[in-house]
Amino acid sequence: MKKNLISKTAAALFLCAALTLTACQAQPAEETGSTAEAASEGSVTVNSTEQVSVVPDIAEIVYSIQTQGSDAKTCQADNSAAADQVVALLNQLGVAENSIRTTGYYLNPIYDWSGSMQVLTGYEAVTTLTVSDLPMNQVGDILTQSVDAGVNNIQSISYLSSEYDKAYQEALSLAVAAARTKAEAMAQSEGYTVGEILSIQETGGYSEARYNDTVLVESTMSAAAADESVSIMPGELDIEASVVVEFAIQAQ
Repeated sequence: MKKNLISKTAAALFLCAALTLTACQAQPAEETGSTAEAASEGSVTVNSTEQVSVVPDIAEIVYSIQTQGSDAKTCQADNSAAADQVVALLNQLGVAENSIRTTGYYLNPIYDWSGSMQVLTGYEAVTTLTVSDLPMNQVGDILTQSVDAGVNNIQSISYLSSEYDKAYQEALSLAVAAARTKAEAMAQSEGYTVGEILSIQETGGYSEARYNDTVLVESTMSAAAADESVSIMPGELDIEASVVVEFAIQAQ
């Protein structure tokens, strides 16, 4: 009976030892999991903006023909005749029909105060034309001759680039590269290295890559009044791209 008890006790001790050994052998699996988690220890997110400069090669002009008359019918007829003359000139200069749009028209009465009463003195009609897709080397001549033909109010002159898409893609690439450079500087200062891109987002709205030349608007009217030609110096356009990039980081 005593031998039996010793044998059972020994068997129980052996089983406990076996379970303990199994538990010890399972422990490295948890360490392996911790090592895998340490492979990517976080991320860093940076904003980056870069720009590419291009020389504009297209212009858009917005100008108007303003006429006045003693009665509405005469005023409207005079305005239509003047607008038709400007459109005919544009066609003669090689401007395509689909590049000429009437973007505004109004006919309003003109009043004057006589004592305490308003007195109708006449009417004013205005036709606004937007002329687009103009080659830069023709803009000066078009402006000068348009004023001679009847245009008496130049509202805006905008410069654009036909190379916008190409330049924007280049600016995007530069922005992403600059984002990595920023991320590396930030990570290295804390003892980390930068890994793969986790996410990337383009920010900012669409730009037509244009700017308005208000100085040229003023000089055009002055030159026309002095019967001089208009000089065009468009300068450069800055095409800008912005991104937000998240990079994985690892301890060095």
